[in-house]
Amino acid sequence: MLVARFMPQILRNRSKAAAFAMSVAAVASFALPASTAQAAPTAVDCDSGDVCFWTERNFEGRKCSWNAADMDWRSAPVTCSWSATHNVKSVYNAGTSSRFTGVVYYKGANGNDRAGCTRQQHGGNLAGTYKLRSHEWTTGRCG
Repeated sequence: MLVARFMPQILRNRSKAAAFAMSVAAVASFALPASTAQAAPTAVDCDSGDVCFWTERNFEGRKCSWNAADMDWRSAPVTCSWSATHNVKSVYNAGTSSRFTGVVYYKGANGNDRAGCTRQQHGGNLAGTYKLRSHEWTTGRCG
């Protein structure tokens, strides 16, 4: 009998609580920014116009960077000292040229064995299971 006596009040309170929760959720959806699958990095150490590669995820570890194509990272004029011994785990393309859409990177010298492509002003973590040896800017589709 006691439950039957208070059931209407319990149901009313539950309905009010549900309505309040829905209102809070609706307001929050307008007040809070929507999350994205891949947030833009806040402080990537890669000079404007360069493409940068790191030995660790999240733009950490040792870095090599270029502002032009390089068909062999292990020979002059620009060399990447760790490219023969360490896998590349992250990349950021800070390119700014309107002539190019991205940078293509390769496991072999002279643009052999394409590993991936990263659009300008984008970057992120790579599989980290391979070494890279060359890259070039591209006007083609990337990403």
